[in-house]
Amino acid sequence: MTNRKEVAKLAGVSEATVSRVLNGVGPMKESTRNRVLEVAAQLNYKLNAIASNFARGKSGNLGVVLPHVPKVHLFSTYYFSELLSGIGEAVRSKGFGLLLLFRDPASVYDYVSLYRTQRVDACIVLGASAFHTEQEGISRLAEERLPFCVIDQQFNNPLVSIVAADHEQGSYEAVKHLIDKGCRRIGFLNGSPQYSNSSDRMLGYRKALQDASIDYDKTIIYEGNYSRTSGNQAADRVYADLDKLDAVFVSNDRMAIGLIQGLRAKGCQLPRDLRIVAYDDSDAASLTEPPLTTVKVPFYEMGQLAAEKLLNQLVGKDDTSFIIQEKLQTELKVRQSSGS
Repeated sequence: MTNRKEVAKLAGVSEATVSRVLNGVGPMKESTRNRVLEVAAQLNYKLNAIASNFARGKSGNLGVVLPHVPKVHLFSTYYFSELLSGIGEAVRSKGFGLLLLFRDPASVYDYVSLYRTQRVDACIVLGASAFHTEQEGISRLAEERLPFCVIDQQFNNPLVSIVAADHEQGSYEAVKHLIDKGCRRIGFLNGSPQYSNSSDRMLGYRKALQDASIDYDKTIIYEGNYSRTSGNQAADRVYADLDKLDAVFVSNDRMAIGLIQGLRAKGCQLPRDLRIVAYDDSDAASLTEPPLTTVKVPFYEMGQLAAEKLLNQLVGKDDTSFIIQEKLQTELKVRQSSGS
């Protein structure tokens, strides 16, 4: 295997000069640079990626920062597994490394130190929320104009790059589907309010009601936390309101599955007694009884797109000052839970 010493000898330069040429650092005569590159190509010499990144002050890593949530198996959830799979595919195809890091949502995370210590060249933030600690950490990162992207959480900061899905439109279509089925009394089991996704879903829900001249009724609004357990717990309230409900729109599949389990345990026949539309189109959506009508969210594509956009900036294909703003479309998948 050819080494740097052989390249230096044949090119008539020092090993240090070979390193500077191949790393693209320091002043250099054009003739010297061309001679070294020609010899390196002739000998099929490839610079060690780790050494190259070290010389450039780069890690070669894309960081993904996730929330640490005790007793929650993040990697087994459809949401995070799909996003990470998409990110991983983009990272693999572009020859970068992937570094997973965890933050405490209750504390201000020092994103900037990840760059200063050369642990990452760019980062993607998953599971961000509206907590002031999270907002402050992201704002500091944005002020430094470092390459990063938040997935699926809105921030009122024009310097924050965001890749998200159009949850307002997706929710609108879900509720409109129920209205088109003749439902007028449509409840809503939403997720945690600290996520902009929950606000977007509420906007879509209310707009669909408004367009159909249906009054908004806060007594049939239920709150969960996107977990199956919270959906199961909501079954008590939904069951108590069954006489004033035609249907319930649920903010994700996991809560919908928990709700269905809770209602069936009380003797409900679905969709005869209550129609349900969920959100995400996870792998489990078609396996429930009845199979879930749900809104398909392109999580894999969101992760892949965010990573590709950032990595293109790192390799010089895109301007590093460019702020990423992408909103992907959702798709309603009609199955039996809505009476279809």
